Amino acid sequence: MSLGNEIKKLAIDNAVTLTQLAEYISEKKQKPYSVQNLSTKLKKGTANFNELEMILDKLGYSIKFEKK
Repeated sequence: MSLGNEIKKLAIDNAVTLTQLAEYISEKKQKPYSVQNLSTKLKKGTANFNELEMILDKLGYSIKFEKK
């Protein structure tokens, strides 16, 4: 499963829409961020680390690096 699909699944599981995620990113970046932009980035896998971190924050998750 792709990262974009995982994010969408987490959003559904947490009753958060892509619109809400885009609005949250827009607030954090303090510049416009459309649902279409978010959807395209998730579909193509081109969301950057900061965007993924913001998305996961809104969904109640964090990124954790763990050594094997």
